[in-house]
Amino acid sequence: MTIAASIRATTTNKQLMTNKIKILAISGSTRKASSNLNLIKAIANLGSETFTIDIFERLSDLPHFNPDLDNENVPEQVTDFRRQLREADGILICTPEYAIGVPGTLKNAIDWTVSSMEFSKKPVALITASLSGEKAHSSLLGTLLIIESKMTADTQLLISFIKTKVNDDCKITDKTTLHSITKVMQSLTEIIITEKTGLLSAPILMNEGINSGESEIMI
Repeated sequence: MTIAASIRATTTNKQLMTNKIKILAISGSTRKASSNLNLIKAIANLGSETFTIDIFERLSDLPHFNPDLDNENVPEQVTDFRRQLREADGILICTPEYAIGVPGTLKNAIDWTVSSMEFSKKPVALITASLSGEKAHSSLLGTLLIIESKMTADTQLLISFIKTKVNDDCKITDKTTLHSITKVMQSLTEIIITEKTGLLSAPILMNEGINSGESEIMI
């Protein structure tokens, strides 16, 4: 069963009968033939009856985040990125892990949205697909939640050993992975078209100074 067929089988919302859901997909890898880009294309093919998935391809064109530029003279590349985020019904992020962390170009892109709040209340699915990926996944999930992305436990997925599960023809070759991805996209759809409950909460920010009754400001 395709992702689209599975979604139709589990929802009665009439929106799916009339309008395709617009998804902006972001690959955390800038490689032209990365496993994460192949994964996005596989999802786009499987969900083509339900989703219109546009891939943001200018991640490496975004300048280094600089608060001094985050004003009325914000760079054109950033303005375009923010516009695409606003116009999408939902966001799909597929990313590898680099040196047990989030790829710098992806974190840089997200940093450009903190003040303008494009991710705030936006339905987001996060798939970390790498050799391992656990550390990067946890870090990026925390970032997305602290900037108020709408996510549930079912709109985030960690896929280890991704190269054994998605091929160069952009096909998901592992049945368990396909099932898990289908569940992620079903859950993303539910957040977009319904008033979904059970959203994940942002992490609580604490430091030792606050815990001990001391006030400490880090700049």
